[in-house]
Amino acid sequence: QERYHDCAATNFLRFRGSLCGLDTYQNGRSGRMDPSLQDKIHARNHEFHLRMVETRTLSKRSPHYTKGVPSTMAAQIWYENDGDLSVLEGKKVAIIGYGSQGHAHALNLRDSGVDVVVGLRPTSKSVDFAKEQGLEVKSVADAVAEADVVMILLPDQYQAAVYKKDVEPNLKPGAALAFAHGFNIHYGYIKPSEDHPVFMVAPKGPGHIVRREYTNGRGVPVVVAVEQDPDGKTWPLCLAYAKALGALRAGAIKTTFTEETETDLFGEQDVLMGGINHLCDMGFDVLTEAGYQPEIAYFEVCHELKMLVDLMNEGGLNKARWSCSDTAQYGDYTSTVITEETKKRMQYQLKRIQDGSFAKEFIDDQDAGAPKFKQLQEEYGNVRIETVGPKLRAMFSWNNGKDEDADMATFNGKIARTQVQ
Repeated sequence: QERYHDCAATNFLRFRGSLCGLDTYQNGRSGRMDPSLQDKIHARNHEFHLRMVETRTLSKRSPHYTKGVPSTMAAQIWYENDGDLSVLEGKKVAIIGYGSQGHAHALNLRDSGVDVVVGLRPTSKSVDFAKEQGLEVKSVADAVAEADVVMILLPDQYQAAVYKKDVEPNLKPGAALAFAHGFNIHYGYIKPSEDHPVFMVAPKGPGHIVRREYTNGRGVPVVVAVEQDPDGKTWPLCLAYAKALGALRAGAIKTTFTEETETDLFGEQDVLMGGINHLCDMGFDVLTEAGYQPEIAYFEVCHELKMLVDLMNEGGLNKARWSCSDTAQYGDYTSTVITEETKKRMQYQLKRIQDGSFAKEFIDDQDAGAPKFKQLQEEYGNVRIETVGPKLRAMFSWNNGKDEDADMATFNGKIARTQVQ
């Protein structure tokens, strides 16, 4: 184990070193960076990263947390052969909700041979939508009453009320509760009794991608967790569900409800949504306010982002940088607007996630009818970059075909979803 830790630390430093310009331009391309820049980056970052590797300890939020044990322990990952679909034989799975994730879970499980029923409000527009896909649809209460596994895939803000009204009173003894996000369990909005198994299968991608990858014979990775295991059989059930979803084709990483919830919210707020979206929006405004053509600004700050993200998925940040020009790389290293002040702001937002402040703010607004949320959707749905984007995206041949994903076909260009669950 000591040897493993040493190797992990060495590999981590080598990886970080390459990002900092210490090990850059391999394959016969060394020497292109000014050595003084390497020294400057080295002096600024290397000591910090070394100290982080040597002293970092695992948070108690991690599934691997053991007091005093170094944090270089590898994540536990399960694959296709680790799940057994026979665990689900003779069991009925109720999918509560038929939005982005709901339709993907229901269809994938159905196509994997699982007995599936979809639970929806009788007045939901999604009832006909689900029936058109050949799925059995019942009221939430009736679907729960006959299910051995109940996967709750409603939006976070609705789960607690539906659980109290329709799920909890109708759960069969010993029936399992499942989630694709830990929000309501972690923050205590839903508190199942101890005799019910509780697990999570959380895809690391939106539902339409989960469905698309499944139909293409692939899968989207998931993180999995067990919160309650009264009968000792919850992990096999969790992995069987993940396999039926198609996720074990890509891999399932062990986590906890706490770790998944807090890291998921942080990633959304500070990098994926609250980071990239605002960088694109603000970058567009800066260029157009300086007199540049909106179409050119869109291509430079938004369109090319997809290519970089594809490269990151293929080979990490290193491949994205490797693929770009020396000029682009130099500007990346020396002219970024992401600074230590940004990191401090991120740390502040993480604290709000950890102490429940963000969750309370969000749920309080939703319980009041979501006035702030609706105002923000309207505001950000009409930013200037979105007045240019539709015209340019229509130029791309790959955007002009009919979207075969039933859920994606409901997108009408607006942020607010019209497909009510």
